[in-house]
Amino acid sequence: MALFNRVSHIVRHAKGIRFNSGTPAALQAMNSLRFDDNALLASVDSETYNEYHSAIKNGVAVSDKASSVIAKALFEWSKERGAVNFSHQFYPLRSMAAGMKHDAFVDLDFSDPKPLKDIVSDFDGGKLWMSETDGSSFPNGGLRATHTAAAYMITDRTSPPYIKGDTLVFPSAFMSWNGHALDHKTGLLRSQEAVTRECTRLLHLLGFTDVEETYAQVGWEQEFFVVPRELVVARPDLLNSGRTVCGALPPRGQQLSDHYFGKVHPRVKAFFEDFQHELLLRGICMSVYHNEVAPGQHEMSPIFSVTNVAADQNVLTCELMQEISVSHGLVALPHEKPFLGINGTGKHCNWGMSTNTGMNLFKAGKTPETQASFVTFVAALMHGVNKYPEAYRASVATSGNDHRLGADEAPPAIFSMYTGPVLGDHLERIAAGGELAGYTGGRYGDKMIETGSRATGPVGGAMEDRNRTAPLPFCGNRFEFRAVGGNQNISLPMTVMNTTAAEGAAVIADLIEHEGMSPRDAVAHVLKENMNIVFNGDGYSSEWHEHAEHERGLPNLKDTVDAFRAWDSDKNLALFSKHKVFSSEEMKALKSINFQRYSDDIEIEADTFLGMMNQGVLPAAATDLKNYEGTKLAGKRASVYEALATEVDNLQAVRDAWPTDCEEAAADYARTHVKPAMATARAAHDAAEVLINSSLYPFPTYYDMIYPHQQEA
Repeated sequence: MALFNRVSHIVRHAKGIRFNSGTPAALQAMNSLRFDDNALLASVDSETYNEYHSAIKNGVAVSDKASSVIAKALFEWSKERGAVNFSHQFYPLRSMAAGMKHDAFVDLDFSDPKPLKDIVSDFDGGKLWMSETDGSSFPNGGLRATHTAAAYMITDRTSPPYIKGDTLVFPSAFMSWNGHALDHKTGLLRSQEAVTRECTRLLHLLGFTDVEETYAQVGWEQEFFVVPRELVVARPDLLNSGRTVCGALPPRGQQLSDHYFGKVHPRVKAFFEDFQHELLLRGICMSVYHNEVAPGQHEMSPIFSVTNVAADQNVLTCELMQEISVSHGLVALPHEKPFLGINGTGKHCNWGMSTNTGMNLFKAGKTPETQASFVTFVAALMHGVNKYPEAYRASVATSGNDHRLGADEAPPAIFSMYTGPVLGDHLERIAAGGELAGYTGGRYGDKMIETGSRATGPVGGAMEDRNRTAPLPFCGNRFEFRAVGGNQNISLPMTVMNTTAAEGAAVIADLIEHEGMSPRDAVAHVLKENMNIVFNGDGYSSEWHEHAEHERGLPNLKDTVDAFRAWDSDKNLALFSKHKVFSSEEMKALKSINFQRYSDDIEIEADTFLGMMNQGVLPAAATDLKNYEGTKLAGKRASVYEALATEVDNLQAVRDAWPTDCEEAAADYARTHVKPAMATARAAHDAAEVLINSSLYPFPTYYDMIYPHQQEA
């Protein structure tokens, strides 16, 4: 058995076993399946190691000689861990579904003069940095076609390779032959270049001349439901779309608030233990997991990482989550709204920036210099959000996330920033002429919290309260992008956040460099122009929605269609072009892809609903009604079941009239015609479901899926 399998066996089954060091097996094996910088340093000579990092810093190719040395080191390391294949994994524009092909560590022995070459085990430098495939078979918005199909996977040298199963995986960008991005990763990598370029320039103007690089970082929080597998496979809607398109709520939902941070029940706990161990093996620092608000819902989160690596790790996490949950007889559901009537699923992204010198740009610190830098970068972000709220909204726009945003369980579709009242007042004073320094708030330690009992000591809480209704609240040392959907690749939201923050930094730097303003005056100028985006109240309230839209003029793009109609506006095209993140062709392709995906999602849901009704629920209703013939016990069943049949027919008629000649028109029709017809038909179904004899109802109910597995060992 390969070493990888032996390690996995130990980690899964030797719970509580400790090595001589006293460290549990899972912690001792941590990071053993990731080829990180320490592994590289231990595997190659210093000349190769230094050349590799110099190549990354300068954006140049690694020499053939160094590539061969690195490839050999990776080959030996991977074989020791049971790898037989390698893969340049890429991230097509199709939500969370990564792309990969498995290439074996084999080749022909070309040194042999025989015409029939021997097969040898091999991995050389020529296979290290790229691979090729057909780009036309992935969502591309017209950037590729069958007769112009070439596309390339290009290794992301800053995202460490890892072992998954029998395969060494290289996280990679995906580019067309003519240089267009066909993936989530490439725009994110480009936005990181904008961050380091513009934010480092601004830091130099603030006096931090020793800074060479600025990094954007994010720690994501992945929510999901788990449902017994045998119930999922009996629900065509969950298999086809990831969410239930029909289903009546059980009497007990989340109203008791007893699931949030409650005991993780044994069957799910066993899954979490294996899940955490597999993540730790691959260097994903899963530091927290717990029950979420909705019954059957859970969350896990790692510590932050640079944004491109965090995005790769989130995809890997969701892949492992699916595989390991199935091994426990469960299925993990990351869809934004698997169940109507209880909370849906988000992926809060805790975003910040730091430098190669160790500065956290969103930590005020104790010196006037760091406090001035802190408010400068808050102002830069405020500029980005206030000037480009449509880009933020589009970055989180999906058919699934439309169920969450503005539904009193997630931030509204109107984008604003929460600073907290103390920081907000400080920013107002700067705009009115005050000094940059003076705000000292952090994550902990500013507000003393005392219980009134000697049994507990006083502790320091944050200076600002927590606001869960804001799309972008300040959290003491970072900003939390709370509107990201649970089934989204985080790359586009992070690309938008990086790019707009870089633009804000560029605006302030230009005012200092080209307009002759002092840093204080430049920051005050930007604050005056952008205080409009700050709101420290209840983002769920109807009063805020009215005020934001009609008095502040903030856009309220309520769904995916409206959001992507605004995506390629002139100002957004100029922004992403200026910072070399997306070309106009790539922007328009993203718009096209997302319109198509939206209508495809709704079409799958509508067709699934119709199939479930016609083949399952209506026959069950007919049988149920027949059982009451000759009695007066049927109650309102006949009228309820007839209403369902009528609404199913209405939905079918709407579905049959769907326009298909234009992506935008198809998406708009899905929004304005199909979704309302589905909602009406669903309401008719849910009224019927609670009347049909439970032995006749053909699908697992909400109660079946949410509760019983929580009581299983």
